[in-house]
Amino acid sequence: MTRLPEKADRPTMYFVGVTTGSSSIMRVFPVWAKELGLDAVIKGIDMPIHAPAEEYRRVVEFIRDDPLSLGAMVTTHKIDMYNAASDLFDYLDPYAQRFGELSSISKKDGKLCAHAKDPISSGLALDSFVPKDHWIKTGAQACVLGAGGSALSISAYLGNEERHGADVPGRIHLDNRSAPRLAEAVRVLEYLNVPMSYHMCKEPVLNDKIVESLPAGSLVINATGLGKDRPGSPLTDACRFPENGIVWELNYRGSLEFLHQAEAQQESRSLTIEDGWTYFIHGWTQVIAEVFHIDITGDRLAACDRIAREMR
Repeated sequence: MTRLPEKADRPTMYFVGVTTGSSSIMRVFPVWAKELGLDAVIKGIDMPIHAPAEEYRRVVEFIRDDPLSLGAMVTTHKIDMYNAASDLFDYLDPYAQRFGELSSISKKDGKLCAHAKDPISSGLALDSFVPKDHWIKTGAQACVLGAGGSALSISAYLGNEERHGADVPGRIHLDNRSAPRLAEAVRVLEYLNVPMSYHMCKEPVLNDKIVESLPAGSLVINATGLGKDRPGSPLTDACRFPENGIVWELNYRGSLEFLHQAEAQQESRSLTIEDGWTYFIHGWTQVIAEVFHIDITGDRLAACDRIAREMR
């Protein structure tokens, strides 16, 4: 059974994850709080992957009913928590409803609120390393390995023609081991006009085939969680990344096998490699801003980025 914290005796934000004590945020948050003028602490709530629904409800009810528990960041459990406890919230933002996930729990005007911040934070991260007009100039494609909340948010951002115009991938591939998750991805992303391909790949070698079929300059993303909370990679060591490709490992801590596979080919395949650190910064600052009802942009965001990088 998930162990809940004691009733908060000062303003508290929670981190709901799997191995929260290993996250850099536990060291970074107190320094960020001082920089942002927040009199608050952070506490971790560790839950097993795909915990029983009643466990997710207990966590949400605890935060809802404790006055000094102001909200939470939710990582690995975003979809499961939404499915189990969405009815407990007074407000679900449009992204949470569209993607069927929640990454932010907060309180406002007596209401318990849930937001899905991945579509925003993933977009901010992508814009930091994918060159402007990259897709128009190269005709490259994107392959998102995984079909969880982050994978769907990233796919939606990449394929957003209203935002990007013609500068979108020639095709977006979504690979996953589970047929139900792929079916859900089809439902959620059906509004996109960008060509989509959905692949059920139960073994890494099947992911290899998709990645190796991509044209030069394509983007390959590990959104499976493998290499963080669980060891491994969605690809085999034999897989060849696309020449001049961009490789994004969403994780920034853990065994990071996928990242190391890319690093082994960085020179020979002329790869641009990005880990999950920038995503980490944007993900956390977006949720902290929601929980404490403050603005974290401009100089404040730059200060948080600098502090976190110095402590990395």
